[in-house]
Amino acid sequence: MKISLIIPIYNESAKIAACLEQLEKLPGDWEILFADGGCSDDTLTQIGGKYPVIACPKGRAKQMNCAAKHATSDVIWFVHCDSRLPVDAHAQISDAIEKGAQFGCFHIAFDYNGPFMGCNTYLSNRRAKKSHIAFGDQGIWMQRKLFLQQGGFPDLPIMEDYELSRRMKQQKIPLHVLPGCIVTSGRRYEKRFPLWTMWQMFWLRCLYRAGVDINEIARRYKDIR
Repeated sequence: MKISLIIPIYNESAKIAACLEQLEKLPGDWEILFADGGCSDDTLTQIGGKYPVIACPKGRAKQMNCAAKHATSDVIWFVHCDSRLPVDAHAQISDAIEKGAQFGCFHIAFDYNGPFMGCNTYLSNRRAKKSHIAFGDQGIWMQRKLFLQQGGFPDLPIMEDYELSRRMKQQKIPLHVLPGCIVTSGRRYEKRFPLWTMWQMFWLRCLYRAGVDINEIARRYKDIR
């Protein structure tokens, strides 16, 4: 089974080398597509001709949707440039698809082990399993046909992953959480007390559900980062 791995990028000069090294060692049959939101540093130079780079409108949702239209396999997987991926990701996704799964993600861990981060990790994984809500840093994967039927990620400046999960949940399409773990950056938790940041992230989701203007939510999120 071939899987299209889509990575949105924007000025990833400090991260792209580690990403490329990881991809070279990732077993499986992959179609790897970088979704470029207009890099102005040397990110594209570092990628060179190793993998296709799709020129996309800037914005994570726009970039992922744009690249997904160029994907040629039946399964697409969206990951962040700075994520550390499970070595057996291909086998796990393939096995889930063959058993009938349409939509899923991985467990999450953080590269920062500060106070309350164990609690944060537990709650993040519990949310995915019990509430069927996945965030982008958990590596959302879907059958491409289903993704296109949904119109891709909602065109939002933030919460596009949250809203996609909510739509899947409304349609009773279950989220399949794979046992593997994606390690993601904990930098936003390092800047402030982790428990405070966790509360702020929860509050932003509450504001979104309450219908607060998405641009205001995006502004507040940038303050947290």
